[in-house]
Amino acid sequence: MRIDFTKMHGLGNDFIVFEAARDGPLPTPQQFRRLGDRHTGIGFDQALVLLPAQHPGASLYYRIFNADGTEVEQCGNGARCIAALLHRLGRVALGEAVVMESLGGEVCARVLSPETIAVNMGEPRFEPRAVPFDAPSDALSHVLEVDGTRVQIGVVSLGNPHAVLTVDSVDTAPVERLGPAIEAHPRFPKRVNVGFMQLVDRGHLRLRVHERGAGETLACGTGACAAVVVARRRGLTDAEVTVEVRGGQLRVNWDAPGPVWLTGPAKIAFEGHVEL
Repeated sequence: MRIDFTKMHGLGNDFIVFEAARDGPLPTPQQFRRLGDRHTGIGFDQALVLLPAQHPGASLYYRIFNADGTEVEQCGNGARCIAALLHRLGRVALGEAVVMESLGGEVCARVLSPETIAVNMGEPRFEPRAVPFDAPSDALSHVLEVDGTRVQIGVVSLGNPHAVLTVDSVDTAPVERLGPAIEAHPRFPKRVNVGFMQLVDRGHLRLRVHERGAGETLACGTGACAAVVVARRRGLTDAEVTVEVRGGQLRVNWDAPGPVWLTGPAKIAFEGHVEL
């Protein structure tokens, strides 16, 4: 099986993007793991597989596979990269909106410039069953016992599950220790993305994210949205926030209640093909 792919990234959160052959097989989880290996494969955080749209009005349907071969529901930076690729291919004009479908729901992206994409990530959901998260009801903070300590987390779904911790400094946050432990905590039956958020001021926060199935990444679009949503619900931020991640800066807008908008760069690194 030959795959013609485009390698892309949003602030270092990197992907391979390819169109699946109609009615053809997809790579197996083992093959995705081999492709995602940064020493012996292509290397990526996620693989984005483009398929025909399932409903009128949408341009395509995309599936998301982590570097460990597991399939997940949503990816904010990935959606932005797909929209940038569609623009490069002449399928979306500058300033035009494009509707795309995924397992996590429908998103609408707008091409602001060839490498700047805004995407409507939909309305955040806080009820525990939507995340999913084992808790009796929604709350601004939940107590979680993990690795011998009790931590306070905010929990939200942006089409995929997120837990957000507030830390004094992302530079010293225990991402390597707590990230995997919280990701696999039994109260998250489908695992969870874990954000470590440092509040700078009402319009600025810093963030590191341990992504489910990929480990810590240089940027996480839905993670940035989740951090802003959790902070804004607590009255700590304004409607527009600059989120500083390891790979650069994203902008998140949430005029609650309503959808969350994520804006940032999406770039093509190279194109290639691989035989499986």
